[in-house]
Formats: sequence, structure tokens, C-alpha cells
Amino acid sequence: MRWLVGWSSTATGPDPIDDSRTVLPVGAQLLWGEPDPLWAVGDWRPDEVRIVKADPETRIAVFGVCGATDDQLRVGLLAARGGALRHLTAWPGSYTAVAQVGRRLTVTGDLAGARPVFHTRWAGGTAYATAALPLADLIEASLDVGHLAALLACPDAPEALGTGTPYTGVRRVPPGHALVLRGGSSEITSYEQAHSLAVSAPQLAPEQAVDGVREALVDAVRARLAAPRHAPDPHGGPGAPGGLDPGPVPGMGPEDRRAARGAPAPGIGADLSGGSASGTLALLAAGLPGQPGRLNGQGERLLAVTFNDRAGNGGQPYREAELERARSIADNPRLHHVVVAAGEEALPYADLGKGPLTDEPGPSMVAAERHRRRLLSGSADHFVGHGARQVLDAHPARLADLLLDRRRRHLLRPVTALAKADGAASHSVFIPFTVYRAARKLARTPYGAGISAAAARLLGREFTDETVAGSAVEASLAALTWCRPGPAARWLTGEALAEVSVRLSDAALRSPAVGRPGERRARAALARHATDHRVFEQAAEVRNQRLHAPFLDNQVVLACRALPDTLRVQPGARASVLRAVLSGAGIRDLPPGWGATSHVTHAAAVRAGLRASMEDLVRLFDAPLLADAGLVEARVVRKALRAAAEGAPLPLDGLAELVSTELWLRRLLARRGTCWTGTAAPRQRAVSTGVERLAL
Repeated sequence: MRWLVGWSSTATGPDPIDDSRTVLPVGAQLLWGEPDPLWAVGDWRPDEVRIVKADPETRIAVFGVCGATDDQLRVGLLAARGGALRHLTAWPGSYTAVAQVGRRLTVTGDLAGARPVFHTRWAGGTAYATAALPLADLIEASLDVGHLAALLACPDAPEALGTGTPYTGVRRVPPGHALVLRGGSSEITSYEQAHSLAVSAPQLAPEQAVDGVREALVDAVRARLAAPRHAPDPHGGPGAPGGLDPGPVPGMGPEDRRAARGAPAPGIGADLSGGSASGTLALLAAGLPGQPGRLNGQGERLLAVTFNDRAGNGGQPYREAELERARSIADNPRLHHVVVAAGEEALPYADLGKGPLTDEPGPSMVAAERHRRRLLSGSADHFVGHGARQVLDAHPARLADLLLDRRRRHLLRPVTALAKADGAASHSVFIPFTVYRAARKLARTPYGAGISAAAARLLGREFTDETVAGSAVEASLAALTWCRPGPAARWLTGEALAEVSVRLSDAALRSPAVGRPGERRARAALARHATDHRVFEQAAEVRNQRLHAPFLDNQVVLACRALPDTLRVQPGARASVLRAVLSGAGIRDLPPGWGATSHVTHAAAVRAGLRASMEDLVRLFDAPLLADAGLVEARVVRKALRAAAEGAPLPLDGLAELVSTELWLRRLLARRGTCWTGTAAPRQRAVSTGVERLAL
């Protein structure tokens, strides 16, 4: 895990009784010193940490992949000195910027939430980092059980989560905001352009908006291609498994031996699942000028990796169609196609005892080993299509936005498509009216009333809409609300639900009307997905490998937000937009069925994984820490796991959230050591101590 950390001291300097100068992060690289020091911690590549100075009192540090030149960084720094923070977020790539102007520090988060910033009060000032756990160690924080309850009950609701973290006293900077520090004091400010709440933002013409998405995606991919190539350490690095290639092994080629040692291939690669998002990135990366592949001009083709799950859904018609689309895309002469086949050992919930401690819990933890097998066959820089659905697809609540804009005729095509998706049932004639009525109700419901209704549903344990929807219409109707309980809420105790309900009720009273329902729900869903993508990066991390998700970049998110709602709500909008993106880049020959969804594939693999790992899961919930914290009852969760494995219509995502949170708590309890050293460093692992108290 890589992170940056620093702090801002009081205006008069360190407190006389404060020994903060003797507190240092373990394994850190000092970028600048007192009175407001900054460190880079972890295995950062040399080109991932850049420092540019405008004068002795004005400088900027950029962490990650940033497509700006040093001159552009300097111009952005000077603009930020005058208060124009948006200039620090306008470059292609995925990065965190820390700008220092005298004693004023500005730390920018991203729009999606994949690169968050955390902060806490410490030693009379404010400490900040891009990971929450180091700050929890620094202040010896305890677990915030209320936040864990909100994370399980309403994971997509900013009203329930607020700016908290699983660690008491450690706060998160919201997406689209920056942390500004002056002499130890902190301020959170938005760098997004403000629009009137009375009317929607000015909308571009569909063709112009799609052109903007194409330019943003091409720039995002080009920023990665322009970065220096990296090859794994042939010796595996200190403490790394493997080592030098042992030489010829019967039945194993060089690529197989490298994957067995646990090292990625040199150069750049991409996922190629057969879906539209990964296929778009692979074709763009292979088609842009330059050498996307390996070092020294050898194997210049981009490495495209397809995962073939033989145990979960192998041989099924929909899976065979996906593989065939991937093979058709891989016919591109600049692509080198690798198919990674796996059996039961790669199903979700397999090998839960392995894996590192992540900064926060996330449902992707239950499939980390599954994805790690695929990533081991990838490259040192690997593209993934995460976030495409959240930034391009229309959340069902956007139907209410269309009604607010008096664009009723644009509802015809989406509701007709929903009726067709459910088949020619006798009741399908009434579907358009039912969806229209639900969208109209949401458009007429005030924000506070919608949040209060969600709080009442939690208290009344009303989860009828949260089961696995039997149809696309049921899923859309359930999403046409300002706020709704999450899939794991049904298994929480009454006390936990009551606490989350209080959080929602307080938010309904103190929060003003903000935005429109569709836009707000879409942003919340993106933030939740970006948070889980960050957990995924940490849980499935392969040494010497970097995952790149261009759809979560600031510029791509902004370009996708400029797409008109009337275009978003059309059936197959994501596939049509990405098809236009590829066409504008000169790629027009796409296989039949390109753009089809793969939800069935995922659900089949999850159920197969539940059946295969049932004994381990039941053992995990024999005496769960979640029950010690008063969040669940162990017997209820065990019963739900068995029922889901047998095919009962239960929300599988909710079970994944429960299992991953319990798994995260156990890894936190087993943790040894802290993130800090020095004579005044914290002497105990307060967070883990809090977990131990739960177990008593």
C-alpha cells in the first residue's frame, strides 16, 4: 500500500510539550521538512512522485499518474495561489496534488473518490494522509462501530456515512473537495463548478458531449502510455516471493513460470472480458501511437488478459459468447491475448484466510484472490474498466430529473425497454405507467422527506424492495428514491438499525435541499464504487504492478457528467457512447453482441463460491466480531449464507458486505506493529485494541 502523509502545525510553531518532530512514518521518504513536513510512504515509483517549485515559498507535489508537464504544474500552482483550486485537478491521469504556498497547504481529492484524503486533529494542528489507518495509529483511535453499522445499512447514502471512517476521529474529505490547512487549522472547500439548484446545468449537444468523452478517455490512456516503462525486479525485491527464473520446467513456459513466481509481465496490459468498458480501453491502448508493450522494443503488443471461470459458469451460452467477443477483439495485431482458466480455487469466497489488511472494508475483499490470479498474468501497468457503468449509465432516479426538466417524452424509450426486458407478461402493459408514477412521486418528494422515509423504513425493517429483484422493473422501482437501505440492512440488529436511523433523521433536519435526485444518487453510487475499487486495489495487490482505471479519472468523470440525461436514459447508452468513442478513434470493426451486460455471469460465480466455501463461511460466523459489536446475530447470518448457497432469492451483495466486514475486523485484530516510529510514536495499536475489547 502506498500513501502520503503530512501535517500542519500551529501558527506559532510546535507546542512546547509536543514531541511531534520525533514521530516519523515507517519506511518514509521525506519530500519537504518542518514546520509542515510531507512524506511519501511505500513502494512509489520515481516517476510517480514529482515536486515542482515556483519560488522558495511555493511548491507542489504530485503523487500518481499525471499527464501535466512541469510547466503546466507550475502554472496550476500559481493559479491555486490565487484560489483557483480547480486548476490542480484539470490534468489527465489519476493523482493527488499537495500545493504549499507559504504556510498554506492544499490537498486535493478526486471527483470519484478513488483517491481520497483523510485528516485528523493532532498535536494542536492537523495531520492528513491518503490512508485512514496511519492516522488512526497516530492518534490511537478506536473503532467507530456506528460508522460500520451505517456502512452496512446504507452504503450508498452520504447522509448516513457523513465524512466519517471506521476510525473514531479520522475524517474523510468528500469527493470533489480539497483540504486547506493554515497554521494547523483545517477547512474543506469544493473545487467543482457550482450550478443553480433551480434548473439543471447547461447541457451540451449529444455529439459534442460524446466527443468530450472520447477526448478525455484518449488523454487518460495516453497519460499512462507516456509514463516510463517498468519491469518487475528479477530478484523479486526484498521479502518478495519467488526470485530468479528457475529455468526450464516441464510443461511450463517462461510466462507460466513468471506467473507462478507472483510477478507481472513488463510493459502495459489490459483486461479483456468481452465487455464494452475493458474492450474500449484495450483497443485504445493498443491503437494509440507508441509502443504499449514491453521493454526494449520486444513484444510491443499490448497484453490483453481474459479470465475464464470454468467452475462458476464455464460452458454456459452467455459465458461462451463473452469469450468469443474477447477472442474477436484480440484479433487486433497489436494485442497479445492470454486466457487465464481457473476452477474452484478461483471462485469468490475462496482462500479468505489469505490477503493483506486493507484501509477499510469493502465487498471486493471476498473475491480478491480470484482477481489476483487474473492480475498475476497481467502487466506491470494494467488497465481495468472499473467505473464505466457508474459514470456512463443512467441511474434510474434520473427519470425524475427528466420530469423536473419537463421532458416527459424522453421517458418513453427507457420504460418501453423495461417492459420488453420483463418479457411479454400480461401485466407489462401497465409497466410504463407504473414507472412514470414512481418517477413523478420522486420528483415531487422533498429531499428531507425522502431521507426521513428511509429512516422510517430502517426502524420498521421494511426491506421488501431490497430482495433480489425478479425483474428489471422491480430493480428500477426500488431505486427511484432519495435514499434506501442497503442489501445487508436486513441482517442487522434492531439497535444497529436504530442508530443509523438517527443519523438519517439528523441529516434530514440539518441538511438543505441539495441538487436533484438522479444526479445526487448517481454521485453517491460512483463514490461507493470508487471506494470499493480502492479496497480492491489493496486486497488484490500484486507486487510491482499498478492498476489503472481511467473511467475514474477526474477529466473522464467530468466529460461523462456532461452527457445529456436524455442520452443517458436510452437503452444501451453505455455501449453506444463507447462505440462512438472507438469510432472517433478509428476503430469501427467490433464483434456482434459487443456491449452486452454480464450480471448473470457474476451471480452464477458468487453462488458457486458460496456452495464451495460454505464450511469456512459458517466457521467464520461461529463467533463473529460483528456480533460482539452488536451489529448482527450470528445464527441469522449463518442461516442466510446457507439459504443463498441453495439458491434462495437473497441479495448476494449484502452477504458479501457482511463477510468482508467480518474478515476485515479479524485481519485488524491479527495486525502487528504500527505505521509510526520515533521516541514519541504511539505505543499501542489502539484500533486493534478496540477490536480485542469487542471480542472479550
